Amino acid sequence: MKILHVEGGRHLYGGAYQALHLMRGLAARGHQNVLACPRGCALAAAAAECADVCGLPMHGDADLLLIPRLYRLIRAVRPDLVHLHSRIGADVMGGCAARLAGVPVIHTRRVDNPEPRWLVALKYRLHDRVIAISEGIGRVLIAEGLPLEQLRVVRSAVEHRYSAPLTAAERAERRARLQVPAEACLIGVIAQLIPRKGHRFLLAALPELLTAHPEIQVRFFGQGPLAQTLQQQIDAAGLGAAVQLAGFRDDLAALLPALDLVVHPALMEGLGVSLLQAASAGVPIVASRVGGIPEAVREGETGLLVPPADVAALRAALSVVLADPEYRRALGAGGRALMAREFSLDAMVDGNLAVYREVLTAAGGAPT
Repeated sequence: MKILHVEGGRHLYGGAYQALHLMRGLAARGHQNVLACPRGCALAAAAAECADVCGLPMHGDADLLLIPRLYRLIRAVRPDLVHLHSRIGADVMGGCAARLAGVPVIHTRRVDNPEPRWLVALKYRLHDRVIAISEGIGRVLIAEGLPLEQLRVVRSAVEHRYSAPLTAAERAERRARLQVPAEACLIGVIAQLIPRKGHRFLLAALPELLTAHPEIQVRFFGQGPLAQTLQQQIDAAGLGAAVQLAGFRDDLAALLPALDLVVHPALMEGLGVSLLQAASAGVPIVASRVGGIPEAVREGETGLLVPPADVAALRAALSVVLADPEYRRALGAGGRALMAREFSLDAMVDGNLAVYREVLTAAGGAPT
């Protein structure tokens, strides 16, 4: 089977990283991948091992010329189907191009942002199937009018690379990279620096928590347009000694097991790949009960869930977890078990392949 993947993201995290995992799994199963992505993006370099990479100009949702670019590529590559992995114009322009070329097309929906019903009725008509990465996103799509028979749910996956807890020396070395003492209680927030990720709610909860737990250190991992605003809020609240913006880290996978807790106070979230990564590393989580997060974070099993934008509830949940190291260890062990049980790479790849075969069979093709 030959699949043309279209991904408009320029950075190798979130959806782009999931697309890379999928292409690697497909290649290992003997399928051929072709990737259309922005020229020079991080995904292009990483995917060269498992896909024929075609760098294209991609300028976002208003880039109507992406339709003829993708149409010409489809005609040249002659894939069995097209898989659209992102918005950023790929969902609509890619759908139009695939329809013009007469090739079956699938779109993966990774966010739970609401869309007007008229847009859902028009846009998803372009796609033979819509894959939601969580039941939460699936519920949003059905509520907005997507026909149930068009929806499939295939959860995102996480690479299980953590075979054992860190030694004391390893833990100290990795914390030193972040200028964090070995004895500190290290909290991480792993998210783009954008409003809907809710960093401000943790900042509001911290002053009282620091009074009870002065050993707390917080690192915001990620980049985004709110960086300057968040730094101003940190400085204005006098939190600079405890909270730092750590930026985008290529060594995040190595740093994760050195965290004591991950906090994700988002206002909306499709699933939260960073939460899957944290759980796989054995790190307990406190997060908002929104979107697909309750699928990634199980209350009392891998972490605690709180109402979104509720600073008092967030503070109370953090107080419970911070006060009990044994409880944190139990939640971390629960996270490892959940990831191995329900979020494996093999399950994600096989789930996507099942949708491919279903679509090709319905189109009269001969899936392999």
